Amino acid sequence: MRIPLSEYDFASLDLNPALIDNLASLGYTEMTPIQAQSLPHVLENKDIIARAKTGSGKTATFALGLLNKLDVKRFRVQTLVLCPTRELADQVATEIRKLARGIHNIKVLTLCGGVAFGPQVGSLEHGAHIIVGTPGRVEEHLRKANLNLDNLTTLVLDEADRMLDMGFQQALDDIVGYMPEQRQTMLFSATYPEKIENIAQRIMQSPVTVEVQDTHSNQSIIETLYQVENDQSRIEAVRLLLQEHQPETTLIFCNTKVETDRVANELCAVGYEASALHGDLEQKDRDQTLACFANRSISVLVATDVAARGLDIESLDMVINYQVAQELEVHTHRIGRTGRAGAQGMACSLYTQRDKHRISQLEDYLKQKFVRGELPHIRLLREPVFAPPMVTIHIGGGKKQKLRPGDIVGALTGADGIPGSEIGKIQVGDHWAYVGVAHKHGKMAFNKLSQGKLKGRSFRVKRLRG
Repeated sequence: MRIPLSEYDFASLDLNPALIDNLASLGYTEMTPIQAQSLPHVLENKDIIARAKTGSGKTATFALGLLNKLDVKRFRVQTLVLCPTRELADQVATEIRKLARGIHNIKVLTLCGGVAFGPQVGSLEHGAHIIVGTPGRVEEHLRKANLNLDNLTTLVLDEADRMLDMGFQQALDDIVGYMPEQRQTMLFSATYPEKIENIAQRIMQSPVTVEVQDTHSNQSIIETLYQVENDQSRIEAVRLLLQEHQPETTLIFCNTKVETDRVANELCAVGYEASALHGDLEQKDRDQTLACFANRSISVLVATDVAARGLDIESLDMVINYQVAQELEVHTHRIGRTGRAGAQGMACSLYTQRDKHRISQLEDYLKQKFVRGELPHIRLLREPVFAPPMVTIHIGGGKKQKLRPGDIVGALTGADGIPGSEIGKIQVGDHWAYVGVAHKHGKMAFNKLSQGKLKGRSFRVKRLRG
């Protein structure tokens, strides 16, 4: 949906005059692209899926929509905004209050983990129009009947992809069960993986989809062929490419299990956080490896095609074909794992003189000519110049012990804790849980989880990788 430039003025919208006057006093004159494309639908009370990055103006988009239809005289919870972290919830609540200044007596209440529970109960007893909170704490208040959503008209999921990464899928489903089916639902996400589509289908009704492209990004995949002499030069080529481009996440495809182990071991020997993934791994080892890679505490995953099927990996910087794929279709599946979510992907394929016939077949199959490149002319360092940004911590308890993602977030962000923005993916199984934490907070996170209590009890904790 293209919006003429003249319609970027907030005054062109069917907004409460008090909101328009306040926008002018705040210096908000023209809408950002996400606001211009989304707000007309939002004001028509339509469900909306908006894909836009932080800083695009998305908070004002849903804030203006919910404030425009709020009935101030009905002192009931009419809007719920869910955010992945306490820091974001605080920012969103502040922005809503700022935009609501022209309308008197609107009460916005934040409900987040990592802070005392009791005072929140007291605040809820006094009532609110708008709740902004994190899924774990909101779900807990609903379960304990402190919060009533019977009068809800608007649900907002802000940074929905991040909430799902942090393991809040079940909490979101539980929360939705407490609210009326007839409501407006707005979902904002920087990326749109399959799991976002799945939750949208369950909780939304005929949503309008809006996507604002990042003008500075290129969604194409840069694919380059590099000729090597033998197996030893393949390993050197991999190291040169990793050293030159310093990708945060790399998936290397090998044709056999033996080769995945050998390549991973060789990279580990020179300092890379690398792991092999193949069919001979036990399920526990496979789960741990994937958790560490998803959390970016393993920077290189070396896999066979069969083992890599069904991997839910986003933001993959580079794919390296250690050997040319044995089947033409497989090559396309391999390189298609990079260049997602609006980012520019990089695919590198190594080949020998014997592979030239296979390369020609691939070019005919794909109806394109590959770029032939020269390997970087740089000196191989003894240690990699890039270290994984995260550590992964294993907790010896899960769903069977009533452990939830919100409990883990609360334990980490509690008194003198780490910022919620520094927590990565959280996965909770029946008897285990994995959480990723920024490397600089790894020691503090480990101490908080091992020395503190979760659900009133202690669990065994160990640091896996990173």
